[in-house]
Amino acid sequence: MSLAHAAAEYMLSDALLPDRRGPRLQGLRLELPLDRIVKFVAVGFPLLLMSLAFAQEFSSGSPISCFSPGNFSARQAAYVDSSCWDSLVHHQLDESGRYQLKSLWPHKALPYSLLALAVAMYLPVLLWQYAAAPALSSDLLFIISELDKSYNRSIRLVQHMVKIRHKSSDPHVFWDELEKARGERYFEFPLLERYLACKQRSHSLVATYLLRNSLLLLFTSATYLYLGHFHLDIFFQKEFSCSVKTELLSDETDVPDLITCRLTSLSVFQIVSLSTLAIYTVLVPVIIYNLTRLCRWDKRLLSIYEMLPAFDLLSRKMLGCPINDLNVILLFLRANISELISFSWLSVLCVLKDTTTQKHHIDTVVDFMTLLAGLEPSKPKHLTRQISDENP
Repeated sequence: MSLAHAAAEYMLSDALLPDRRGPRLQGLRLELPLDRIVKFVAVGFPLLLMSLAFAQEFSSGSPISCFSPGNFSARQAAYVDSSCWDSLVHHQLDESGRYQLKSLWPHKALPYSLLALAVAMYLPVLLWQYAAAPALSSDLLFIISELDKSYNRSIRLVQHMVKIRHKSSDPHVFWDELEKARGERYFEFPLLERYLACKQRSHSLVATYLLRNSLLLLFTSATYLYLGHFHLDIFFQKEFSCSVKTELLSDETDVPDLITCRLTSLSVFQIVSLSTLAIYTVLVPVIIYNLTRLCRWDKRLLSIYEMLPAFDLLSRKMLGCPINDLNVILLFLRANISELISFSWLSVLCVLKDTTTQKHHIDTVVDFMTLLAGLEPSKPKHLTRQISDENP
């Protein structure tokens, strides 16, 4: 074996990817990075505010402080605080002298509304996990495996070509067989390409992804309506007039008709309302950006894998409308790029290919690795000239 042949064998052996068997690809990311951020913020932030609201209520005691008459005992004053907090209704005289009732129940329902908001924001996550994640996981496992296997098949094919060229005494025979194999598409492995082409006609994943983000926008809009309709009306109200003359106290003459109470937890209510509005306002552009990514192809990823035989979705203009399952899979392939071992190798080969295309016609990794192994990617000119001289 010559030194050049041995060097080519070592170079090709090092280019082969390791065979990953057994439990593999356990760390597949079935959520895009931005989707995960939206999930943690949209679900976690209301839970954080809920815990702060409960902590404030337990630490400071009663969230209201009523100004009971001076002749009331401590137990009677505590009863007034408890009764006014239970009713939480503001009595206000109108122009005709009648009392108008205004409910302040959002103060009491604040922690529970935050819990309901967190549960609502988690529903789209559950939808994705149970409706789309299992199918997406199987698709990614197959595609990642086939991409790496296609790369390895290309390298092994070059190894076989080098061995045949080294054993062949007549270079004409080798190049004739090589051109015949290329003409009959022996070097192509179209299973993966056809599978991805079929995914362009499937819309289950993209429909679930659109529904997930649409639900997030819907629940965010409902949050805006809730804050605007119920919180804005009582946002600056520090005091309210409470009536305790009910039931047994309705005929008591020494009990005033209305008792003024102050909302000691108003600052917490205002902070929670403003922070909720601000956080979800920030999330809306992120959600919209997630939706707009479905309107364009990740052509950089496709262009790199076009170096594999029979993977020419771009060059053959097979890409149509990007709103389909294939585009969703490409987004998740990008998110799981660390699982694609062949990606780094093909990225390097693409860079090197751009520097050699002026001298050689290189389309696939087979052509490039053939050149690196010391073989011409096509029949040398002196052999072609020799054949033309022999057959004038």
